[in-house]
Amino acid sequence: MSYVKRVLQPGEVVRHTATIHWIVYWPGVLLMLAAAAVLIWARFLPQNMLIWLQGLAGLLTVVALFLLIREWFGWWTTEVAVTNLRVIYKTGFINRRTNEMNMDKVESVQVDQSILGRILDYGTVTITGTGVGLETLTGVAQPIDLRNSITAVASH
Repeated sequence: MSYVKRVLQPGEVVRHTATIHWIVYWPGVLLMLAAAAVLIWARFLPQNMLIWLQGLAGLLTVVALFLLIREWFGWWTTEVAVTNLRVIYKTGFINRRTNEMNMDKVESVQVDQSILGRILDYGTVTITGTGVGLETLTGVAQPIDLRNSITAVASH
């Protein structure tokens, strides 16, 4: 059972859920492609350089796998939900971090998107609360939809 489902109050309804965008995997994917390129390149070089380049490709692969697993775990353990009463944000598995902001405390919602973010539909959403401070969600898929769902519920 998800964290959001466990903490719903009586009469509280989930209006929108958000996820982390797949773009967070790109650093790991690029390193994996670099490792493959090194191995292909090594085939055309003298035999004495082969071991060194295989080691480099292995190191790039290990770092790429670390990044891919770390991002997947972050994606798997992150929950963002907008209900009729609050915004719920949870990340982490063993070291869990949660932030729940009541809708009547939401002051503004800011969306930051780069050009690539606009093309691929991801960005950073910053929720400002009265007396609560800021909550920044980075790498969110469909950030405009998340903002619209928060502002639509908050205005009612």
